[in-house]
Amino acid sequence: MNSVLITGGTGSLGRAVAGALNCERICIYSRDEYKQAEMRREFAGDRFRWFIGDVRDRTRLRRALQGVDTVIHCAALKRVETGTYDASELVKTNVLGTLNLIEAATDAGVERVLAVSTDKAYQPVSAYGASKLLMEKVVLAANNARGDHGPLYACVRLGNFAGSRGSVIPIWRAAKGPIEVSDPDCTRYWITAEEASAFVIGAACKMRGGELFEPQMDAYRLGDLVEAMGVREFLVTGLGPEERLHEYSGGGSSETSPRMSIQALRDALAKL
Repeated sequence: MNSVLITGGTGSLGRAVAGALNCERICIYSRDEYKQAEMRREFAGDRFRWFIGDVRDRTRLRRALQGVDTVIHCAALKRVETGTYDASELVKTNVLGTLNLIEAATDAGVERVLAVSTDKAYQPVSAYGASKLLMEKVVLAANNARGDHGPLYACVRLGNFAGSRGSVIPIWRAAKGPIEVSDPDCTRYWITAEEASAFVIGAACKMRGGELFEPQMDAYRLGDLVEAMGVREFLVTGLGPEERLHEYSGGGSSETSPRMSIQALRDALAKL
């Protein structure tokens, strides 16, 4: 990989991938100018390029992709509650935006596209998970129409990585009073930003088209995370209508995956 464009490049995963990439040119494509300004201060250097743009805009994508050989597609609407109230917006970004990327990548002569999905795409119960499952289907099916010289397409499924903006850890750390816990017996996968970015970059390097890559991840119990964080007061709210008790990845379940102890969680939290 010599020239990589990251859609959603100012998000938690996009930033982690950008920081771990070792290539000649890294293009950050996102719609948030403030986050780009912040990121410019942290990621200085001639190898970075910056594009304000939305994956809903095929023309802008086509221009940003000129000279790019690899796309890591992180852009998405990712909040479960957004899908509950505004499912059509998830379709416009997660599905139609991905279709725009496929068309623009073909027009620009890109070599490979790796799309980032979520463990919630497995037998989805939420509009978010369903939109990402359809995104996966669209991306993988694009290999059928690529011809002899079109881009290769693959997907990677990840859990929500620890400490990201969408995880409970920063929310609980900032809480002034009792925190809210959906269900202490809930299990989720543990993956760090460094592990997630390394897995994504590795998948992009070895993909041959049509793969759905899933890492093997340890899991933890939500109640154990509460204890590991030293939380003394919490309210059990119950699972929402679009939440499930356990997630699924790598052919298994977070319920049956190797379980992190409370001490292991304490050690892992200390590194975030």
